[in-house]
Amino acid sequence: MNKSIKLGIQGRPDVPSRLFDLVPRYIEKYGYKDCLFAGKVDRQWVKYDGHKFYEMTNSISHGLLKLGIKRGDRIALVATNAPEWNMIDFAIQQVGAICVPIYPTVSHADYEHIFKHSETSLVFITNKHLYNKVSDIIASTPSIKDTFLIRPSEGLKSLQELIELGNENRDEAALEARKAEVKNEDVATIIYTSGTMGTPKGVMLTHQNILSVVEYLCPLYPIDETHDALSYLPLSHIYERAVQYCHIYLGCTTYYVDNIGAIIDTMAEVKPQHFTSVPRLIEKVYHTIVRKGHKLKGIKKTIFFWALNLAERYDETKKHNGWFYLQKLKIADKLVFKEWRKVFGGNLELIISGGAAIQPRLTKIFTAIGIQLSEGYGLTETSPVIASNSLTLGKLKSGTVGVVMDNQEVVIAENGEILVKGPNVMLGYYKDEEKTREAIDENGYFHTGDKGCFDEDGLLKITGRIKEIFKTSMGKYVSPVLIENKIKESPFIGEMLVIGEGQKFAAALIYPNFEHLKSWCNIKGITYTTDEEMIKNKDVIMRFRKEIDKYNATLGDYEQVKKFELIAKEWTIESGEMTASLKPRRSKIMQNYADLVNKIYAE
Repeated sequence: MNKSIKLGIQGRPDVPSRLFDLVPRYIEKYGYKDCLFAGKVDRQWVKYDGHKFYEMTNSISHGLLKLGIKRGDRIALVATNAPEWNMIDFAIQQVGAICVPIYPTVSHADYEHIFKHSETSLVFITNKHLYNKVSDIIASTPSIKDTFLIRPSEGLKSLQELIELGNENRDEAALEARKAEVKNEDVATIIYTSGTMGTPKGVMLTHQNILSVVEYLCPLYPIDETHDALSYLPLSHIYERAVQYCHIYLGCTTYYVDNIGAIIDTMAEVKPQHFTSVPRLIEKVYHTIVRKGHKLKGIKKTIFFWALNLAERYDETKKHNGWFYLQKLKIADKLVFKEWRKVFGGNLELIISGGAAIQPRLTKIFTAIGIQLSEGYGLTETSPVIASNSLTLGKLKSGTVGVVMDNQEVVIAENGEILVKGPNVMLGYYKDEEKTREAIDENGYFHTGDKGCFDEDGLLKITGRIKEIFKTSMGKYVSPVLIENKIKESPFIGEMLVIGEGQKFAAALIYPNFEHLKSWCNIKGITYTTDEEMIKNKDVIMRFRKEIDKYNATLGDYEQVKKFELIAKEWTIESGEMTASLKPRRSKIMQNYADLVNKIYAE
C-alpha cells in the first residue's frame, strides 16, 4: 500500500470560514460557561469567559485600527502562553493583518532575521525582561513603529494602554468593514521555522489551511465542552495553536501553565481531562513516577514494578489482552495505577502527542493505566496535522501516527518520502518562490522530507528523515532517527544523536536519563559528586554498553551503534541544540561536540 485510504470521516459542518469567527460562534453555543481561557498573574488564576475575551479582543482590534494598521501588515507576537496571546492573535486577524509568532527562546540572529525579513510593523512582547533581550534589534529595524508589553512596565507602552486606546476610539462600522474584507484564502499567519537545520523560513498559512485541520481533527477525539485542558507547549508553534482553535470550537476550557517546571503541580490543581505534549516531556513525567517506585521498599516496591511490567505488555488494539491478563490489570489498577493517575490530577483521560515519535512502550503503559496516549503527525507547512491516531474511530496502534485525515491525500514516493496534498498545505514560503517550488511539486504535493509507509491496517508509520539519512564509508545508508527511536526505548537513555556520515560505522552521543541512572547507581552503591563524574564511572559506561548492545541485536550490522560517548549537559532550546518541539538540531550538536565526535572516530 503506497496511498492513504478514505475512512468516510465526516468533517464538522459548522466550522467557520475565518479563524476569528470561532469566538462569536463559541459565545453563541457556549456563552453560558464561566471560563474560556485562564492564566496566572502573580500566581493567581485570572479567568476570561467568552464575552470578556471577545470584548478585549475587539478593543485591541480598535486600537490597531487607530494606529493605522493596514491589511497585510505583519505584527510580531513574542510571548509566553497566556489568554492575552489568543486575544492578540484574533485581534490581528480581525483587522486583516498577519500574526508572526516568535518563540521567546530563539537566538538573537533569528530574532533579527524574522523582524527584518517579515518587515514587522508592530511587536507585542510578554514583559520587560524579554523586551531587553531584543530591544537593540527592534531599534535597528526601520519597519517597527511600536512595541507593546503584555505585562506593564514603567517607561514602556503596554497592552492595557492599547486596549484603552481602542475603547476611546471604537468605530464598530470600521471594524466590521475590515472584518468583511478578510477571506478564508487570506494569509492568517507567517510562522518561521528552521526545523533541525538552516535559516528560518516563513511558512504562510491561510485561514482555510488551519480551519481544514480543525474541521477534520475534532471528530477524531471524544472531547467536548465538559473538558478542562492544560496547555504548556508554546503557542508560537502551530501545533499548540491549532489545538487551541479546536478547543474554542469544541467549547473546552484551557488553563495555561506559565512555568513548565510547574506542570505537575498545575495538573493537581486544575485536574484536566486532556492535554497536548511532545514525547520528551511525557518521558520526563513517566520517569518521575518510576523514580518514586525505586524509592519504595519491600513488597510495595515489588508490586509497583510488577504492575509496570504488566502495563508494558498491554495491547492497545485490545485484540490480544486475554481474560486472565485483564483480571491482573484490574488488581494492578487498584494497587498502583490509581495512584499514578493522581499525579495527573485524577481526571486525565487523554494525552495527544506530536512533534516527534513516541516510544511504543509509553503508549502501552499509559493506555494500560487508563490514560489514552495518542500520537499524531504533521509539519508547520501542513497546518500542522496530516495524520492522527483516533479514539472515536478505534484506530489506535503504537508505533504508528494513525489515520490520514479524510480531506487529505498521502502517497509514498519511490524513495519512501511522504507526500501530502490537501487544503491544509501551506500557501508557500514568504518571499521565497524557489524554496516553495522545491517543497510543493507541480501536482500540488508537499514533500515532507520524512520517510514512511502504511501498515496492513492503513495506518501511517514514520521511518526516518530523508535529509538526515547518511551514508557510511562502507556505502551503507543509515536512518539515524529509526535507530534513535529504537534505542531510546531504554529507560537509561534521555536523548541521543546517531552519527556516522562518511565514517566506517555508526556511533552516538548520549545524554542519559539521569533520574533513572541515579537510581541505578544508588542500588549498585556507585558514589559520585557530579553528573560528569558519574558518566565517567567504568561501571556506568559498561551498563550503557550492555544496554546499547541489547538494542543493537535488533538492528542490521551497519545500523548498530559501535561506539558512544556520554554527555552530562542537557540539550536545550536556549542553547540552540533543540527545536521548539524538542527535537535535536543535528548540525548544532555536531558543532558543539566536535571534539567528542573526533574522539570516537580517532581510534
